[in-house]
Amino acid sequence: MPSTSSSGTPRGTLVMLGGGDDDPMLALLAGLLPGQSAIIEVLTTATRRQPARTAAAYAHSWHQLDCPHVRHLRVDETHPADDPATLARLRKATLVFMSGGDQERLTEFLLNTEFLTILKDKYLHEDGFVLAGTSAGASAMAEYMLVYGHGWRSLLGGRVEVMPGLGLLPGVVLDQHFAERGRYPRLMHAVLAQPGLLGIGLSEETGLIVHPNQPAVVFGEEVVVVVDAGDTTHNNLPTIAEGQPISGHGLRLHLLVAGQRLNVATRSVEY
Repeated sequence: MPSTSSSGTPRGTLVMLGGGDDDPMLALLAGLLPGQSAIIEVLTTATRRQPARTAAAYAHSWHQLDCPHVRHLRVDETHPADDPATLARLRKATLVFMSGGDQERLTEFLLNTEFLTILKDKYLHEDGFVLAGTSAGASAMAEYMLVYGHGWRSLLGGRVEVMPGLGLLPGVVLDQHFAERGRYPRLMHAVLAQPGLLGIGLSEETGLIVHPNQPAVVFGEEVVVVVDAGDTTHNNLPTIAEGQPISGHGLRLHLLVAGQRLNVATRSVEY
């Protein structure tokens, strides 16, 4: 049995990728596992179309990395999150990997479930447990996630929608496919709307890994964007009508590359 901790500091590890080619991420995850006895559960809730095919593709990739115990964990319209057999499998998992698709499906089927309670408990208290996700599976991990906002229109009042995520990364609103899909405006809008949240945008083939008691570390080929509106000197968003342009002064912007660190709690970066 893995050892556990009763402290408030998470004992597990979070790994989030902004989408795109995830083979390097799978290799990274394989390196975090204790050995071939590790049980990997591929959670395809976000994947609306052909979830079994998605899970099989991931299983094939992990088998190539000498990880033999890979299973498809389905939670969706016909597979309830709190099915006793599903919960039993979750309790035994060493790694839970959340595939991409639609992040709203993850919150629709997992919020307010025993499944999510167990998942959070494993992340908080179980040494060696890993929770990972790509694209939508990454976005849903944060306290809040962006679900709507397109291009320049995201700099107009009322044109961005932020919804609660699964809450595994508190104080953060997370976005993915960030640089590739031009999502800078909507992340700036999101943090001006809720300055208490730290905005993080993950580009494709790029992500964050959060080990216990350590700042988040950037990995991958591109850039992680951090937007902080905590100390703005002007923010008109609370007073403008829908469709009017937003204005914010004094936002802080960080561009982080592989190996650089982000302390989410203090909003500081390390090199």
